[in-house]
Amino acid sequence: MNYAKKYGVSRASRKYNKSRSYIYFWLKRWDGSVESHAVKSRRPHHHPNEHTKEEIDLIKRYHKRNPTLELPELWHRLRKQGYTRCLESLYRVMKKLGMLPIKSSASYLDEQPASVSVKMTAAKSIKTCFFINSTTL
Repeated sequence: MNYAKKYGVSRASRKYNKSRSYIYFWLKRWDGSVESHAVKSRRPHHHPNEHTKEEIDLIKRYHKRNPTLELPELWHRLRKQGYTRCLESLYRVMKKLGMLPIKSSASYLDEQPASVSVKMTAAKSIKTCFFINSTTL
């Protein structure tokens, strides 16, 4: 940066093989300290359409009073109170806040229909038969 200030941007861009716009970018950012060259986050501080504090408080209040309500029913009641967001937005916020019901940890066979578990049992018994037949030969 000192070289660009002393000899000009064009000469600095030729010496360091960087474009003049890149040199101008760093000159604009540079204030004389090393910290000014640190990478700065481009993440926005907030989104203009994010849920307001009042909406989040309303969701928390209704969920606390009615913890067993299904999501569409909760959304319908919130809409009566002035909540204007869609159902998907409510789902996303509740997931972010950890308010969604936790699924029970059932075993794999409990979640399968009966026909699938019978097929799996039959497949295991066939494999066992093949194993017994191949070892006895």
